[in-house]
Amino acid sequence: MAAAAALGTPLPNPPKDGITSLQFWADSPLLLVSSWDETARVYDATAATLQGTFAAGAPVLDATFENEGVIYTGGLDGSVKRYDFFSGQEAVLGAHDAGAKCVEWLPTRGLLATAGWDSTLRLWDPRAAPGAGQVARLSLPGKAYSMSASGQRLVVGCSGRHVDIYDLRTLESGQPEQRRESSLKFQTRCVRCFADGAGYALGSVEGRVAMEFFDLAEDVQARKYAFKCHRRSEGGKDSVFPVNAIAFNSRYGTFATGGGDGVVNFWDGENKKRLAQIAGYPTSVAALAFNGAATQLAVAASYTFEQGEKEHPADAIFIREVTEAEVKPKARQPAAA
Repeated sequence: MAAAAALGTPLPNPPKDGITSLQFWADSPLLLVSSWDETARVYDATAATLQGTFAAGAPVLDATFENEGVIYTGGLDGSVKRYDFFSGQEAVLGAHDAGAKCVEWLPTRGLLATAGWDSTLRLWDPRAAPGAGQVARLSLPGKAYSMSASGQRLVVGCSGRHVDIYDLRTLESGQPEQRRESSLKFQTRCVRCFADGAGYALGSVEGRVAMEFFDLAEDVQARKYAFKCHRRSEGGKDSVFPVNAIAFNSRYGTFATGGGDGVVNFWDGENKKRLAQIAGYPTSVAALAFNGAATQLAVAASYTFEQGEKEHPADAIFIREVTEAEVKPKARQPAAA
């Protein structure tokens, strides 16, 4: 068990049921947290204070900032909502036919993208009149499990190991720029775009991460690879845990993974090395997020039911100051003569 200080500072008033997402707003200390307890909460991570709570009326599967006072939520009931903490005004943009699993604000387009368990990707314009906000409805090859945007691309990881890649500039065409099959053999759990926008990392339920690149040139595709993580040996038996979360460090391009083993690993993807490991979180690491300056990591310790129904610790959110040794790539050693 890691020393408590190594895990980070716990935030007060955490959600009372499973935590589904974490996101910092730009370079501010504001942290958005969504949960199965039907709330989206905003904390000041530096001051360790709860700033506000939005009661969404249904379990919140994902949430994202538009700006420091406005958020969007996706509900288990399919609802897509906008909430303004400044004015207290709530608006329903529309709904999916099943859970709205993924929510992503697209600042270059001024649009909201949502992907759901109804196998659709939808675009919403919050400036439109009530009831007229949906501007596109695209078919996905399966239920949406995870979504991430970077640069000019949007990546959606779906059931059946399908991955759709969209060009943000032509989203309304309804056609993905690329439709791929995951290089991992088991179900996708999370997808996150690289900090430089050149590709994405994909985590599976079977404790592996794949590093993929958008450019289809042969020399670029030759750089893709996959590796094992979030595994441990107990009594001569190997236990494998899902990779629930991936977060990229915008400053160095390195990344962290969180698993069902209650462990956070820091990775240098370019050099294919693990930089550090923080073990001992009280239960599954369900979500991760770096702040804008890439100096803090928010960690959600929230049981993700990889071992079925059982007694488990209460949900907690830890704010952890990261060290350069954990996130800065190590210089390559020159090859021996």
